[in-house]
Amino acid sequence: MSAYEADIKKSELKKVLGKWSLTAIGVGAIIGGGIFVLTGTGAYFHAGPALAISFIVAGVACIFAALCYAEFASIIPVEGSAYAYAYGTVGEIFAWAMGWCLILEYAMASMAVSVSWSGYFTKFLKIFGIHLPSYLTSDPASYAGEGFSMNLPAFILVLLITALLVKGTKEAASANNLIVVMKTSAVIFVIIAGAYIIFSSPELYNAADGVKNWKPFIPDQTVIKNPEGQMVSAYGLKGIISGAAAIFFAYIGFDAVSTQAGEAINPKKDVPFAIITSLLVCTALYICVSLVLTGMIHYSDFNPEGKYPDAIKAPVAYAFEIAGKHWASNVVTIAATVGLISVVMVMMMGQSRIFIGMAKDGLIPRFFGDLHPKTKTPYKGIILLGIVVAFIAALTPISTLADMTSFGTLFAFTLVCIAVWIMRKKEPNIIRPFKVPAYKIIVGLGVLINLYLILNLSTHALELSAIWLFFGGLVYFFYGRTNSKLNNPEKYQNNN
Repeated sequence: MSAYEADIKKSELKKVLGKWSLTAIGVGAIIGGGIFVLTGTGAYFHAGPALAISFIVAGVACIFAALCYAEFASIIPVEGSAYAYAYGTVGEIFAWAMGWCLILEYAMASMAVSVSWSGYFTKFLKIFGIHLPSYLTSDPASYAGEGFSMNLPAFILVLLITALLVKGTKEAASANNLIVVMKTSAVIFVIIAGAYIIFSSPELYNAADGVKNWKPFIPDQTVIKNPEGQMVSAYGLKGIISGAAAIFFAYIGFDAVSTQAGEAINPKKDVPFAIITSLLVCTALYICVSLVLTGMIHYSDFNPEGKYPDAIKAPVAYAFEIAGKHWASNVVTIAATVGLISVVMVMMMGQSRIFIGMAKDGLIPRFFGDLHPKTKTPYKGIILLGIVVAFIAALTPISTLADMTSFGTLFAFTLVCIAVWIMRKKEPNIIRPFKVPAYKIIVGLGVLINLYLILNLSTHALELSAIWLFFGGLVYFFYGRTNSKLNNPEKYQNNN
């Protein structure tokens, strides 16, 4: 038995998740922000109809990382995801960097999607003639009026999900399974109904010219105003790549699967299966929806300063509304309102499991790893996380949250790919129930494409992420390094 096999940590969490529940968790995380929200911003601010190619580029980058995640999940089936993998291979300081970026990834994703949910929920209420005042649905930076404002629906949603997660993983997973079925059905409805509208409407399609709104499919590169008010380059090949970077956070579902390994019934087989299956299914759905969406409505109509200013907030629903299919718009609105709930739930669930892994190793206070005696959930960490996420989601614009999520995701994926290479060199004989095929090629391409996408994120996102990493370095050197299990083995032996 190798040193790594002997040192795998035993999880105290309940083993309640099978391969299909794990796959549903992945699908539940992936389907949401990307399809219901980022399609509009990705099409207008980056790639135009070629957003479908952006999803392919991002999906390819994810496949490289997913294969690496699957190999590690089969070797180290514990909570902590990429953090646990890095801790067992590249060392403590790299594991800390990984964990710190995962905190950024999951927390920011929870906030971004809860803000997105608020937009769909507000539209959902309008179906029944209920109109919430703008000061209760807008963060202070986005509020056009004077005086107090907050995104109250996002705030309440996060607190309700926090209460559900504290109650127990099985209950949360059961709720997620039901939501995933509804959400996936809605996505298939969007694809079929949208395609029918396109190919049955002479204004949108004719046999000679094809789909009119896809002309040109890759618009010429030009300069437009981004959400921060800066003039930036968009469209063309550069737009496709920047679009892939911008929508990347929508692909973190399979990463969430790996955080649940400690609760999987048969993690060495089921986690790799769920990671790869959820990624392939959702990538195909993303491509189809982006094609349908840009076929129904011209990408330039997603301009937040144009004739359909609200289309950017709920692009799929507004595409049907603009096409005159109000009933279909209502169906999508209801599905998104319900479906985005599962995304926030899975993100917060994954975040709490990262806390458990880091707390076990002493890099953050043990408070974050304390399990409830009855439900076996990390209730203290979940409650604190819920309070923080709720307040920031209520007060911060979505564009800032989404960009920082993409950085954390891409950085984590890069380190996971590197860790597979190191593990193959340091422990070539360890039993690997799942192995990355042609690992040198896969790992090399994974590192290169993820780093390239990082460089194509907005300058604002890179600046904020650099500040986050700097702050994390301070926390590590002033707390983590001096309290870690590696540096204080006697202390942890006595506690055990």
